[in-house]
Order: sequence, then structure tokens, then C-alpha cells
Amino acid sequence: MTTFPDLIRDGWERTRRFRPVLFLLIVMIPVFAILQGAFLTQQNLESMLVNSAVLWIVAMGMTFVLLSGGFDLSVAAIAALAGIFMAKMLQQGIPGGIVLVLAVLVGVLVGGLVNGLLIGRGGLSVFVVTLASMISLSGVVDLWSSSESFYVYAPVAKIIGTDDFLGIPTAIWIMAGVFLAALYVQSRTFFGRDVYAIGGNPVAARLAGIRVPGTLIAIYALMGGCAGLAGVVAVGRIGAAVPQVNNTLPLEAIAAVLLGGTALSGGSGGVGGTALGVLFIAVLDNRLAISGVSNDWQNIVTGIILVVAVASDRLRFRRAEKGADLGAGSDPDSEGAEQSPVPADRSPLVT
Repeated sequence: MTTFPDLIRDGWERTRRFRPVLFLLIVMIPVFAILQGAFLTQQNLESMLVNSAVLWIVAMGMTFVLLSGGFDLSVAAIAALAGIFMAKMLQQGIPGGIVLVLAVLVGVLVGGLVNGLLIGRGGLSVFVVTLASMISLSGVVDLWSSSESFYVYAPVAKIIGTDDFLGIPTAIWIMAGVFLAALYVQSRTFFGRDVYAIGGNPVAARLAGIRVPGTLIAIYALMGGCAGLAGVVAVGRIGAAVPQVNNTLPLEAIAAVLLGGTALSGGSGGVGGTALGVLFIAVLDNRLAISGVSNDWQNIVTGIILVVAVASDRLRFRRAEKGADLGAGSDPDSEGAEQSPVPADRSPLVT
């Protein structure tokens, strides 16, 4: 019988990979609250979360990509494409709910049929494929939009971008929904188990009966869907679809995922840590904005965060190797439900 102390101990062990960013948040939040009295107000906290909605959604999808041992540089271009598609379809008088679903499906199709097929079936380099997609899709966005922005006045955009539900902005509800869905897929489905297996050892995953190419296609389709949804949320937030592609978005998402403890080489980590990584970046950006720091300096800080995240991941990897060489009885980076070998029956996680 599992006792309460056992549950506490198990929960503590699950935080091993993202403890650094968790401790930083615990320290930063009260310090910033002391330095800036308005920091912990409801208005500022809601604004901080809503402003991080696009990064949050993209980072959730990016977690699965990094868990599989890859990354995706094309997410910002996919988001921009979905935004332009949404604006164009709304101009044609198509109902907003249908347009929203179609815009997300555009991301799914681009991510799966372009990136997923070339990487999963074609065996091409992740860097080459996603970089080529980023460049090509940016061109498509410019051509389709004629480099012009499109203002969106449809009710669906207002609901997503500015309206509240039960006193909480709709964007925050979307963030919560995406997180819960990602957490369920990661920990309770065959697909989530397969993602970990492929990131840990794709050869062993294939020998275990996992369809590696098909799973990779699904992973990049999922990433594309998250990017499409992020594009829709961005349109709702600013009330317009813009052709400019924010190419720092994928790097910020990767930084958030790495800060949350997901291994750059794949196979371990999870969306729980990613959520903390996004919150860390959001809190830092919010504090810099309140202090009047320019966007240029915020970009510099983001770059530094990315370097620190990669260095931390490398340090964890070396410690894990050292522990294995010393014959450690358990993986020092074990996270329970967020890192697990693939059993013969590939049954989904239940813990």
C-alpha cells in the first residue's frame, strides 16, 4: 500500500530534471514582487501569461519533438501561414469556428506531410528539412499576403484574443487545455511511450515493434498543429494576421524545453518541466518590460538563456554517463512517468 510519505518522495524524484528552474522561479517571484509592487497584481499576472500563450503552445509541441531527438525551426513560419490562412478564410465569410479548426489542420498537414515525411520516411537531416521549411514557408507567406497585414474583426478572433471566461482570459484557458492534453498524450498513450523510446534509441525502438517513420510523421504533425493553434492565438491577440515571421520563436521554445529538463538528445524530460521553462522566460521578460528594457536586450537575454539551457543539458548528460560508468543502481535523471523504457507489450503509462 502506497503511503503519503511514499507519494511525497515519488513526487520529489519526478522534479529532479527541472529542479534548477523551479528553484529559480521560487527565488525570482518574491524578489521581483519586492522590487516592483505591481508585479503580483492580477492584471500583471494575467498579462504575463497571455503574452506567453504563443510560446507556451509551441513549446508544448516542441517538447515531443525534442523527446524524439529532433527539433523544428519552421514553427514560426507555420504559425504565420496559419494566421494568414485564417484571415483569408474569414474574409470569404466562412464561419469562425470552422476557420479555427481548418487553420490548425493547415499546421498539422504542413508539419506532417512536409517535415514529418521528409524526416521520418526520407531519413533526411532534421536541421536541413526544418530550416528549408522555414525559408520556403516564409516565402509562401510573403507571396500569399503580398507582404501586407490583414486586420481581423471576426468574433472568433475577439473571443480568443481579448474575451474572458469565468473571469479568466480565454488564452489562459487554451494554454491550460493544451498542457493537459499534452500531459495526457505524453504519459497515458502508446504514442507518448513510443516518442520516449525513439528518442532514447531509435534502433531499439524499431526492434521493439515501434513504427518509427510513422511515429515521427505524427510527432511533426503534432508540432505543426501546435504551431497552427499558436498562429490563431497570435491573430486573436493583435487583431491582425501579419506576414512577418518571428524566427526567434523556435529558439525560445527550444530554450524553454531545455530549461525544463528535457534532454537535447531525446528520451527524457516532459511537458511539466517545459511549463516551468516557459514561465521562467515569461517572468524574466515581464520584469525586463516593466523595467523599460528594450526588446533588443530581451533578445540578448533569451540567447543567454538558450546557451545556459544547452550547457545545463550537457552537464546532466555527463553526470548520467559518470553515474553509469560507476555502476549506479538507478538513473540519476530518472523522472518516473517522464522517462521510462519500452516494455514488450508497449502498454501505456498508468502512474
